[in-house]
Amino acid sequence: QVRLLESGGGLVQAGGSLRLSCAASGRTSSSVTMGWFRQAPGKEREFVAAINWRGSNTYYADSVKGRFTISRAYAGNTVYLQLNSLKSEDTAVYHCAADNFARDYPSDHPSHYDYWGQGTQVTVSS
Repeated sequence: QVRLLESGGGLVQAGGSLRLSCAASGRTSSSVTMGWFRQAPGKEREFVAAINWRGSNTYYADSVKGRFTISRAYAGNTVYLQLNSLKSEDTAVYHCAADNFARDYPSDHPSHYDYWGQGTQVTVSS
């Protein structure tokens, strides 16, 4: 069992920045793909970004490309999501997810992820 705990959400003005963290514990391994998804009220969960197990490949949704950056620190199995130039439409609960399969190219499909965190709220005021 892998447990994921997100932190770093909050209220920020449009144009501002936040840094989200996801700490993995339990039966963890550095050989996992990590991803971030988000869900706004009344909307389906959508892919945001993912990083492969070696940190050599990243993948972003078009809506966040150039504004968000995903990275990972192998010590402690932590993944980060830097959110810059935030817009009101970025308001959502952001969830961290872990895919047990060591993919070279991370997936954007939720069904490929085996573990999920509870999420952290990001609210962007305009």
